[in-house]
Amino acid sequence: MTRLWLVRHGPTHAKSMVGWSDLPADLSDTAAIARLRAHLPDAPIVSSDLRRASATADALNPAHRLPHDPALREINFGDWELRTFAEVEAEEPDTIRTYWETPGHVAPPNGESWNAVRQRVDNAVDGYLADTHDDLIIVAHFGVILTQVQRALSIDAYEAFSHRIDNLSVTQLTYAHDGWQAGPINHNP
Repeated sequence: MTRLWLVRHGPTHAKSMVGWSDLPADLSDTAAIARLRAHLPDAPIVSSDLRRASATADALNPAHRLPHDPALREINFGDWELRTFAEVEAEEPDTIRTYWETPGHVAPPNGESWNAVRQRVDNAVDGYLADTHDDLIIVAHFGVILTQVQRALSIDAYEAFSHRIDNLSVTQLTYAHDGWQAGPINHNP
C-alpha cells in the first residue's frame, strides 16, 4: 500500500493558462508552508522539474528528495500558453470549449490533449508505485493532481475538472493491490 500526498505548488499569480512556462512560485506565506510541512509525513518527495513545483518541494525541507521529474509537468498548453481563456476563445471558440467541456483527445495547437497528460502522469506515478514507498509526496500542478483524482475515483475527465485544487493544498490518494482509495481532496492545512 502506498499513500500519495499530492501537493499543488505555491501560487504564481498568473491570470492565464500556465503549463510548461517556468514561472516562479510565491512562497512568501511562510505560515502556510509551515502548516503544510507539519501536515505531511516524513516521506520521500518528488516534484515536477518546473521551478514553481521544485521550489515548493524544497521549501518543505524534505529529508529524502527524489530527482525532479519532467513527466510531472503541468498540461502543455502549446499555442495557448500564457494566454487567457477569453483571448483564445476569441480566435478558437469551438476548440477551447471542447477542450475544457469534453476533455479527451482534443489538444491545443502544438500542445497536448487531456488523455495525453493523463497517460504521461499515470506512467510516472506507476513507476513510483513500483518503488514500494509507504508514503510519497508529489509536488506538482493542477492538471497532474486531477489526472490522479480521475484515476482514483474512476470518473471521467469532466468530473475530475469539477474538483478544486488550490495552491498549497494536499490531495491524499492510496493505492493498494485491490485498487485506489481517495482521501481528502484539496485539503488546506
